[in-house]
Amino acid sequence: MLYNREELTEEDYYFNEQGYRVFTEKYHLKRGHCCKSACKHCPYGYDKNTDRLR
Repeated sequence: MLYNREELTEEDYYFNEQGYRVFTEKYHLKRGHCCKSACKHCPYGYDKNTDRLR
């Protein structure tokens, strides 16, 4: 389940130097599953090279 904009808090993401939204570990845990996009703050340990979770 992805959260819509009204439910996002300032703890769920930040903007990087290029202006992209980067979701935090807290957001990923709130979402409850790995999307297998090799997110920067993935708490599930997804490895894009092996396509596995730790």
